[in-house]
Amino acid sequence: MVTNDAARLAASEHTRPRLALLQAGLPLVRLFGPEHGLTASADDGAHVDDSIDPLTGLPVMSLYGERMRPDAAHLASLDAVLFDIPDVGVRFYTYAWTLWHLLHACADTGVLLVVLDRPNPLGGVLEAAEGPMLSDDCQSFIGEDDIPVRHALTLGELARLWQREHCPQARLEVVCCDGWDPSRAWPAVSLPWVPTSPAMPTFDNAIWYPGTCLFEATNVSVARGTDAPFSTIGAPWMNAEAIAQSIQVAGIMCTPTSFTPGQGPHRGERCEGVRLSLTIPAAAFVARDHRPVALGLHLLHAVCTQHPSAFAWTPYPTAANPSGHNHLARLIGRRDVADVIGTLTNEQVGPTLTAWTRVTDWSSRVQPILLYDRLHERLP
Repeated sequence: MVTNDAARLAASEHTRPRLALLQAGLPLVRLFGPEHGLTASADDGAHVDDSIDPLTGLPVMSLYGERMRPDAAHLASLDAVLFDIPDVGVRFYTYAWTLWHLLHACADTGVLLVVLDRPNPLGGVLEAAEGPMLSDDCQSFIGEDDIPVRHALTLGELARLWQREHCPQARLEVVCCDGWDPSRAWPAVSLPWVPTSPAMPTFDNAIWYPGTCLFEATNVSVARGTDAPFSTIGAPWMNAEAIAQSIQVAGIMCTPTSFTPGQGPHRGERCEGVRLSLTIPAAAFVARDHRPVALGLHLLHAVCTQHPSAFAWTPYPTAANPSGHNHLARLIGRRDVADVIGTLTNEQVGPTLTAWTRVTDWSSRVQPILLYDRLHERLP
């Protein structure tokens, strides 16, 4: 089973599925853990070692350390592999690519892969998908396939897409969520939010993550180690008032603030910055109207043009990319953004960002693999 502690039973928020399955008599023999480890608490990008699960006593093979996909020997004797990990619906969140590599490994060995599907917390409205798509020269462990940054699919649907387009020989089954409405965001699920990783402590952080995560490739803090990671960005040199005034989007407040990050750029330093918040309930806003990638790019443009001498692109080393180079291109999926965004005039920025984030033909491409009702009728 590939899982982590963020996976819980809907009927019992404190129960881990791996323990529930063992207690129900399923003969689990080993576990695999993604980035952040089985506990979902390891730092972003940190190498994770193999271990023993204290909850079940089972061996845990890390898929974010010495290996990124299971070894053939780890799969050879298995009847099936179960995949059960909550996701946040964003291309560069690595759990999707653990599934990508798992699908390929299972296809190579003939082992059945069963995805225990979970809702996309940002909703499944295909018209709300945001690019850019991924260029071939930007492929990495935070993007292996040309899907949008915000893709509006569940991991089960992504697995079906990849089976259809890349691994037709894979044996795949998806256990669907009962009663999930793709037109609604996470609050409509009416279940507690369990942090999917250390910097995703609340659903509010996931709302802004598709856009503000782009600042990982800069010397601007995304407020890791505070109560508002990804909802807040800043630096000691930032003119917070000017940045806040540059964001005029219906339904969004961009408020000047001060904070001291516990990790990342300017760790332990007082930063001036902005905090993002919604002016209407998230469940009514996020699924269809919210454009977090475009918002993040607008913020990038504002910061790098307001502070041309202080702002800088920086490496972001991880276990998957030890040098940390080209991190923005890996995140956004294009190599020209870093060179272009700071040169755009105020008149150019809107049309350019619209062109970058526009997604065409995504709905038609994914129509055959959809599992949930997006057209008011059950799809086959």
